[in-house]
Amino acid sequence: MAAAAFGISFGVLARAAGMGAWAPIALSATTFGGSAQFAVASILDDRGGAAAAIAAAVLLNLRYLPIGISVAGGFAGRRFRRLLEAQLVVDESWALSIGAGRFDRRVLLGAGGLLYVGWVGGTALGVLGGSALGDPNRLGLDAAFPALFLALLAPRLRERRALYAAVAGGALATALIPVSPAGIPIVAASAACLLGAPRAGRRG
Repeated sequence: MAAAAFGISFGVLARAAGMGAWAPIALSATTFGGSAQFAVASILDDRGGAAAAIAAAVLLNLRYLPIGISVAGGFAGRRFRRLLEAQLVVDESWALSIGAGRFDRRVLLGAGGLLYVGWVGGTALGVLGGSALGDPNRLGLDAAFPALFLALLAPRLRERRALYAAVAGGALATALIPVSPAGIPIVAASAACLLGAPRAGRRG
């Protein structure tokens, strides 16, 4: 539900930024990265160039490098199959898949698939029916994802290693926000959180 709500918010913003009707939906279907897509729409809305929008999106999505490393050993089969399944590795599906401290590929694929449908469907609703919604911030949709991330994080903090990783990542991000470009704090925090990743090669 949170993914769909935030997808609606993105669709409204992207349409207001002059991206048209189909480009935001195609972007959600191919990129499937909320923070990166919001960065693109915000920069274009502020009349920034395409190069700046792409650079911001790449920086924000670099956090998937440490996330991918932490679960790479859990994927099996042919390279093309692994490539397709890896597209469903996003923050929420990853967090749910290691919820018991042991990576479960089936949980990741199930959660990722539901998130994908919600995100792309929400984007389409926001693009096509955004005029009826008005300002999405008025409904509190801008708070949906931070609340979701906190809900995913809380159960993990019972483990000492995960707690250390969360503290290290939060401290790094907080220190870097005032002095670094957008995206860098998230990348640095994600790298620190490798401290709390399950051992590579564990499979569910």
